[in-house]
Amino acid sequence: MTPNLREIAKMIDHSLLHPMMADAEVRDGCLLARRYDVATVCVKPYSVPDAAALLAGSGVGVCAVAGFPHGNSTTAIKVQEAEQAIADGAVEIDVVINIGKALGGQWAYVETELRAVNDACTARGALLKVIFENDYLQVDHIIRLCEISTAVGVAFVKTSTGYGFVKGPDGSYNYRGATDDHLRLMRAHCPASVGIKAAGGVRTLDDLLRVRALGVTRVGATATEAILEEAARRGIA
Repeated sequence: MTPNLREIAKMIDHSLLHPMMADAEVRDGCLLARRYDVATVCVKPYSVPDAAALLAGSGVGVCAVAGFPHGNSTTAIKVQEAEQAIADGAVEIDVVINIGKALGGQWAYVETELRAVNDACTARGALLKVIFENDYLQVDHIIRLCEISTAVGVAFVKTSTGYGFVKGPDGSYNYRGATDDHLRLMRAHCPASVGIKAAGGVRTLDDLLRVRALGVTRVGATATEAILEEAARRGIA
């Protein structure tokens, strides 16, 4: 069944993470998110206080990233980033796993780190989303990360940062983001209590509806206005 316009909007984390984005653009993005009543704006840590002020009373939350975009910070720093962002007004945190540890099979490290960040979030009333960066991973890695995330009790697992470019043999950089196969895999290996967030490549209303049919409950998008205006043009009430 086609969702209504509010249900579509509340699937969207409006992404304001581009490294070249100036403060005025972040402000405009927050006002756009407020106008369309999306789920959250997803911002860099230093933008959290301004975003929280702009969105106060709106029903649009502030989501901050931690260990972004490559996941290489120490566990202590990721925890501190989460705690500071929540103190500044964030209600959701998107943290990047330690990708090298996952690729090296050091799953105890990965689980300990995610548990520490999740505990910091839940103790402060915030939700944690775990970014896998699937472009760097194989199927067995993704399955194990789903299992760990479930055991830890996180709110969401997320496909990508949007900035995980992979260098090919010819020296060029490519990026896939959220693929249907990976979304099916993540949904199959997470219980209903763990949401699935698709990030990277969800640019149209049809993209959003397609991934929703695969079990996705949240999307990261920069094309928020285009998606919701298209929904309105199609008469979605």
